[in-house]
Amino acid sequence: MDVPRQTSSPGLISRTVRIDRPAFGAAFEALPTPRTSWSAPDDALVLGGGAAATLVADGSDRFASIRSAADTLFESGDVHAGTEAARPRLFGGFAFHEGGCAGTPWEPFPEARFVLPRVQVTFAENGTWLTVNAADQDMTVSAVERRVREERSTLEGLTTADGRPPRPGIVEKRRTTDRAAWTASVEAAIERIRDGHLRKVVLAQAMEADLAASFPRAATLERLAEKYPDCHRYCFEPNGGDATFFGATPERLVSLRGRTVETDALAGTTGRGETPAEDEWLAEELLADPKNRHEHDLVAETIRQQLEPYAASISPGERRVRRLATVQHLHTPITAELDTDRHVLELVEALHPTPAVGGLPPAQALETIHETEPFDRGWYAAPVGWIDAAGNGAFAVAIRSAVAEPERATLFAGVGLVADSNPDQEWDEIQLKYRPILDELEADPSSQRD
Repeated sequence: MDVPRQTSSPGLISRTVRIDRPAFGAAFEALPTPRTSWSAPDDALVLGGGAAATLVADGSDRFASIRSAADTLFESGDVHAGTEAARPRLFGGFAFHEGGCAGTPWEPFPEARFVLPRVQVTFAENGTWLTVNAADQDMTVSAVERRVREERSTLEGLTTADGRPPRPGIVEKRRTTDRAAWTASVEAAIERIRDGHLRKVVLAQAMEADLAASFPRAATLERLAEKYPDCHRYCFEPNGGDATFFGATPERLVSLRGRTVETDALAGTTGRGETPAEDEWLAEELLADPKNRHEHDLVAETIRQQLEPYAASISPGERRVRRLATVQHLHTPITAELDTDRHVLELVEALHPTPAVGGLPPAQALETIHETEPFDRGWYAAPVGWIDAAGNGAFAVAIRSAVAEPERATLFAGVGLVADSNPDQEWDEIQLKYRPILDELEADPSSQRD
């Protein structure tokens, strides 16, 4: 296992000022690389540029290693945040499993990587805030404050482009798994479930799409925000290279504030209707469907069991249907109160992977995934999010996602299999789950700027 590497020496200095709100796209393009974007329904939108510090780890101890390195980074500092939402935070994510970033397109991504942005722009309810962070022992407060003035001048002087770049369009699509191979792999997994070796397993597919034009990062994130405002939206650029991992996921893994934990059981899927009546009929059918209810119950019960060693109390909410632009899911919100103070990464490690993206029992499910999927998952279906100095944080499950390079994107989507799964229905569900990203890559019908 690699020891976590920190690119700057500890000694955190952070200064924040309120600024006039810049346009998202202009601010994104003006920030230095590597860039980060994070937004959630109950969190501010944060843009990060550059790296005041970078924490990297690999191997089975990557969660504990990042936690230790984060504690060291945050243990001392001179921080004036101005508002809580603009406080210094580490943003990043993990690989789905050890060794999961070996193949294309994951070579630029370590198995764990978190960045403290050098420049952070926070779009909060109480205004827009510019934060400049430094974690170099040679940096001085006066130098950081000078950077604040320089960055403020740059951001407030930005002009908004006249319209967005159009969606790039797709020249060719290639699947890692064809229809026949998919049917065979699903039938083999179902046989393992019926034989008692598994209770559930999630199998995924990958799709490569050659783009007709360069991938428009900021415009794509803006469109996802408009279409999926109730999802966690994220974008991570690794150091060097042209890759971007991005997506809009409906699934929260865990958030921690003080001792209060929030998480979600999200499993069981159907499409959207062409009319409100058809939409409602599909939702009612989903709520009543034995296969989807069974799959959902496995996820909800396992999350409860995973939280039990850490919680003084656990309170599941009422099961409901959660509607998104292209699909509907069964959803049970879960809250818990911890028995003592804990770091969010303790809970991330305990909950990942949930049965919604892995399976049960976890070891046997992971073995099946390794044997079946002809690609590396990388950060797909893994935890992405942020950590602060208090050990609080929020993490989502990185589904509805893709890795985009300038002229190619690799998309990922998966489905949960139980004993009565049908290969054809599961294939159709995969196609629904590709839609959030495909819709943002395929050319606009009019080919006009929007």
